[in-house]
Amino acid sequence: MYRFLLSRQWVILTLIALVLIPVMIELGFWQLHRHEHRVAQNKLISDALAAEPVPAEQLTSPGHAVSRSQLYRRVTATGTFDTKHEVVVRRRTNSDDQVGAHVLTPFVLKDGKVLLVNRGWVEANGPQTAFPKVPAPPKGEITVTGRLMADETSAESGIKNVKGLPDRQIMLISSGQQAQALGKKVLGGYIEQTAPEADSPELIGEPNHSDIGPHMAYAVQWWLFAAGVPAGWVVLVRRERRDRAQAAASETPEAAPAAV
Repeated sequence: MYRFLLSRQWVILTLIALVLIPVMIELGFWQLHRHEHRVAQNKLISDALAAEPVPAEQLTSPGHAVSRSQLYRRVTATGTFDTKHEVVVRRRTNSDDQVGAHVLTPFVLKDGKVLLVNRGWVEANGPQTAFPKVPAPPKGEITVTGRLMADETSAESGIKNVKGLPDRQIMLISSGQQAQALGKKVLGGYIEQTAPEADSPELIGEPNHSDIGPHMAYAVQWWLFAAGVPAGWVVLVRRERRDRAQAAASETPEAAPAAV
């Protein structure tokens, strides 16, 4: 009755179904892990933003690599801006997806160390080779507050660290590279300035930490697909059996009429 399952066509179909089931289940768990990672990341950001600001040197030091648990922590520092060694980070967008640059200004602390401060976004108001117009920061000693960020890398950001750029222009923010350029001790990482507030440069907004994305829905979809494979296989088998039975019945010769 089910001998057709041993045919080449049905053996291949069954093998494909057996392969698809675990693959789809694994894809579902992959999406689930992405969902869990997104939820954990959102909580990390939320907790960091809700924490009281602490002095920057409590969390970072020269050569320090900012850890994941330290990201977005609000920190404060008192010192003066060094606009002479200010640089711009090329090809950065603002909240409206306009392409411009981030302004990275060394902030000299009372003890002589330097904290890199991303003061925000400015528009590209000229050719790429020209240094854009950047509003000056407050003069004299001030206290700044910002979100602690890790040094940028091509692997994490997807941005290629192009060499040979015009003077005072960079592609990635690296405290190590700036320490070499300045010849001073630079605290690891940098901060995104949140205070004092300014209209320009345009301060960088808080990272999104409310959207969990579609990963859980994708996980459920993959698992439903996995459950649908055996169900579909059974439906096809029954249909094949019915069609074969009907074909066999139509080929059976009618019985001869009885003799009178």
